[in-house]
Parts: sequence; C-alpha cells; structure tokens
Amino acid sequence: MTGSKRIRILLADDHAVLRAGLRALLSAQGDLEVVGEASDGAEAIRLTQTLRPDVVVMDIGMPGVSGIDATARIKRDLPAVKVLILSMHDDQGYLRQVLRAGASGYVLKKAADTELLAAIRAAARGEVFLDPALAKALVEEVLEPRTAAGGEIPTLSDREREVLRLIAHGHTNQQVADRLCIGVKSVETYKARLMEKLALKGRAELVRYALQHGLLRDTD
Repeated sequence: MTGSKRIRILLADDHAVLRAGLRALLSAQGDLEVVGEASDGAEAIRLTQTLRPDVVVMDIGMPGVSGIDATARIKRDLPAVKVLILSMHDDQGYLRQVLRAGASGYVLKKAADTELLAAIRAAARGEVFLDPALAKALVEEVLEPRTAAGGEIPTLSDREREVLRLIAHGHTNQQVADRLCIGVKSVETYKARLMEKLALKGRAELVRYALQHGLLRDTD
C-alpha cells in the first residue's frame, strides 16, 4: 500500500463478539479500515463481490459454506482480493487446504492480537504470512522425501511407520505383531489403514513406497 490509502478489510466469522473485538483492534490502526462483516461463508462471498475489499479475514469453521470453500470461490472470482485465514486450529491439514484454496496467510486466533496486524499488511503487499509454529512444521514437511511423482507424503503415525517398515523388511503379520507386542488383528488393521491412506494395493506396493521414501533406513 502506498500513500495514505487504507487497507480495506472484510471480517468473516460466525461469532459476533469476536468480530466486534477484531473490528475494534483493526479500527484503531490508521492504515486499516473495516468495510464489512459476514457471519457465514456464503455472506462472505457475496459481500466480497459487492465491497471488493483488499483483504478478507476469514474463519475456517462457519455454518453453510466453510471458510475454505469460501476462500476458493473468492480467489476464483476475484483473484486480486487477498484472503487471510484466522483460525483456532493449529493443524497442518487445515493449513495445506487453505493454501491450496489460495489463501495469503494463516493466523491462529490465540495470537491474533500480536500477529494479525502484521499478517494483514503482509497480505496487502502480496506476501504470504504463516503462523511461525505452523510455518516451521510446513518447512520440515517440505524437506521430507517425496514420491517419484512429486506428491506429498500423507501424515503417518509412529506406529503406522513401524508397521510399514517391518512389512517392507519382509516380516509376516505374526512377526510384526511379536516385535511390536500387539495382536495380529491389530497389525492387519494398521496394514489396511496404510493401504487406504497411501492409496496402495498389496505388500509389494507397500515395500516400493517404503523404499521410495527411505523408510527402510530406520530399522534393522
């Protein structure tokens, strides 16, 4: 933003008390102006089309159209409008979804008083602002090995990784169960869950997946 032009902001959250608090916080800033409020995703889309704000501060969990779907619609129809997610969810899954939807940032509600102002100004400049803790986790995820096709690795629990590594090393379900001190049925459940989560079929594909991602280095 240049000169004396203020950043025009639309607030989208289904909690009226929170919107009032955000409006007070933002309105106290000389370079920011709240031009409208929406209580659900559909209203956020409609008001964005009408008011053409510079930045939409969007909650994820709203009735009707979700914040993620509303973000995608806004970015599709009005790509110049920046959308900043303000959420209570400290979750990588949500972060990936909103970034894919076109959001310019992700701020946790618990840190709104310290980070939201900086995030809004960054979004208005065309930059991306991520909550520091989530940004660190995202960078670590990016640095992990990728599939041959370049796809992301779905998040696996420690136990799922253990089961996958042992299966890839050629252990039978019974041997895996004995090594992990769990029942054979539990191993079968983990195996089925792995194949579903990774979209794989059979032991051979599980072994190939483990090889591609370097998982065989972590066990004997």
